[in-house]
Amino acid sequence: MIDQKLLTLIEVSKYQNFSKAAEKLNLTQPAVSTHIKLLEQEFNITIFNKTDKKLIFTPEGEILLRFAKRMVSLYLLVNEQIENEKHDIKSLTIGMTHTAENSQITRALAAYTYQNKEENNKKNIKIISDSIKKIYNKLKTYEIDLAIVEGKFPDKDFNSILLDTDSLVLIASNKNPLAKKNVITVSELMQENLILRLPNSDSRKRFEAGINSLNLSIRDFHISLELDSISAIKNLVEDNYGVAIISKSTCLEELKAGKIKALNIENLTFVRELNVIYHQNFDHPEFINDLITIYQKLNNN
Repeated sequence: MIDQKLLTLIEVSKYQNFSKAAEKLNLTQPAVSTHIKLLEQEFNITIFNKTDKKLIFTPEGEILLRFAKRMVSLYLLVNEQIENEKHDIKSLTIGMTHTAENSQITRALAAYTYQNKEENNKKNIKIISDSIKKIYNKLKTYEIDLAIVEGKFPDKDFNSILLDTDSLVLIASNKNPLAKKNVITVSELMQENLILRLPNSDSRKRFEAGINSLNLSIRDFHISLELDSISAIKNLVEDNYGVAIISKSTCLEELKAGKIKALNIENLTFVRELNVIYHQNFDHPEFINDLITIYQKLNNN
């Protein structure tokens, strides 16, 4: 049974407001206040520094919140695993960045579940997409079983396996004069309408770091659109509304079909790793082996 006080703490952290948390939990505001006071007494800490506008967690409060989320996630996971076991279903929850979700890895996961269906093995995979920071937090609190993300995760509590390497490329419509080239200069890129991911995305940060190394700023380029949807970006580029910097692995189908052209940028190289990251006590090592095998077969076709 989950301690109701921990659920109250989590809801208060979400809404930064006792009244809204009380409404969500179907409690009175005094009841919410009592739960927080009892937690403070139990652990001999102050959880919040209160200001006029919001509640700010103390360092001790942050620790309590982090482990509260972990305990709740573990409790829910236990219930889910027990129910799945009753129905002979093996379930995994996987966290991915938006870039990873748009790569061949999603197809590999679909192929894995289909393959197991053919062999009469019930496998269920739930995919959660989010920013890399939030994915890491979900992994730490056991909200997900493993993560597939760009880059490494320097934490001794987790294992990491290299799944693939990927690169950022400039994509352009076949209607764009740039499509006749394989390499363009930064000066040529500065004349184009750029369609970019949002500033908090990994590909955007890597692009900006690259141009900064050339003593240039993102303000030196003409950014016509900024959006998070990789599919929307590819469609806009295909229709020649601009060019974009995205992960090559996310546009392999369009490149094979000849819908768009991928170009390299002179003096700029963007290579990154795609890694599978999981807890040291992860109890499905055969899944990772099968996934890597399927992924490699798909990429070789």
